[in-house]
Amino acid sequence: MIRYAVGIEDPERRLKVANVIVNIMAQMHPRLRETADYKQKLWDHLYIISGWELEVDGPYPPPPRDILASKPRQVPYSAGKIRFKPYGRNIERIIEMAIEEEDGPQKDAIIRNIANHLKKSYLNWNRDSVNDELIFEHFRELSDGKLKLDDDFRLNETSDILSKNKKKKFTGKPRENNYSHKNKNWKNKPQQ
Repeated sequence: MIRYAVGIEDPERRLKVANVIVNIMAQMHPRLRETADYKQKLWDHLYIISGWELEVDGPYPPPPRDILASKPRQVPYSAGKIRFKPYGRNIERIIEMAIEEEDGPQKDAIIRNIANHLKKSYLNWNRDSVNDELIFEHFRELSDGKLKLDDDFRLNETSDILSKNKKKKFTGKPRENNYSHKNKNWKNKPQQ
């Protein structure tokens, strides 16, 4: 259809045929209508499919030819090195914010939560062995010794952390489908 439209000499008729083609494209891909600029995308596709040979005075100009040859922009990644990968960069940022917090009960609560979060994150990567002293050492290194835990502070128990992470088991009655052995039609199950 597009080749036919390119061969039409009358510009008004060529534009009418191009509009018909765009409408057909819209009908073939109805989900495209959910995007904001779907009409322009259809016209862009029309020009691209024609190899930029279609000359019409359409509602949108043809896209630049180099658009297909251009590479997408590279995604900028942070250059900062993560000191401890099991914890990630965000916990380092939280620790930096906690260092700036004024001393008091709120800062103490934040420090305790950070330490317990470190243990929880560590357990995501290594469930076999976690040493609380290792977590305390990582905490000191991440905070550059600027955050202090109380001497009597104890991290949450590993078993408590792991039990919270487990999915709850389904204890209800399983749903019967139409092909269970209790149903009369179980022998008539369609072959897959």
